[in-house]
Amino acid sequence: MIFAIAVAFFALAVDASAQHSLKLKGNPTPLSGTVLSADGRNIQFQTQAGKVGYPLQNVETVTMPAPAEVAQAQQAMLAGDNVKALQLSLSISEKYKGLPADWAKLATSTTANLLITNGDLEKAETAYKEIEALYPGAGGLQSKVGLARIAVAKKDYTAARDVLVPITEEALKEKNVSRDNFAYSQAFFALGQVYEADGKLQDALENYLRTVTLFFQDPAARAEAQKRADALRAQNKDKPASEQVTVP
Repeated sequence: MIFAIAVAFFALAVDASAQHSLKLKGNPTPLSGTVLSADGRNIQFQTQAGKVGYPLQNVETVTMPAPAEVAQAQQAMLAGDNVKALQLSLSISEKYKGLPADWAKLATSTTANLLITNGDLEKAETAYKEIEALYPGAGGLQSKVGLARIAVAKKDYTAARDVLVPITEEALKEKNVSRDNFAYSQAFFALGQVYEADGKLQDALENYLRTVTLFFQDPAARAEAQKRADALRAQNKDKPASEQVTVP
């Protein structure tokens, strides 16, 4: 499974030298060239006529292959090398800050998540607030879930639960809920941590498995949820059948 996840993200990192395109709002014809960088406010774009800058708020879409560092960061996380993963994701999130591309959003989210994993909660909180500013809408949900994850790290399970339960309940109700937002996989995983801390192991297992099977867009969350689910089963395998956690 981990191999399959890694392959999926390596598929993002195709020929990085391929030509890019940029579509401005109100302009039906995409511009061809090369995306050089973005700083959260403007994008630098190289065309045959030279380098030109555009406000990100005027950019509708950007088409370009994901830099190799995106998949490398995911692979490093799956290998347990969070230091390398953070360095790689940070390099991408800083170079392409606010770029309207799925892989750029992933790198930004990955950076914030790894800051939590590495115990740098203050920087993580700042990163999540920046995500909300850079990506209105989906970024707001990501920020909410991220701040709830910080609450889990601080063992403030009540605060985390208050945020996560409504989000996960709504996700389960909506048949067509967007699974492109990495916030959902992290929300179910974090809620699993809350229930595990509360001793509600069956509820914890169910939420971990939802991250693994239903809301699996974040490969790091999926891998960690699988580990926690396996650990719960292993811890309870010798208990009476009535006390064991089971697959829903």
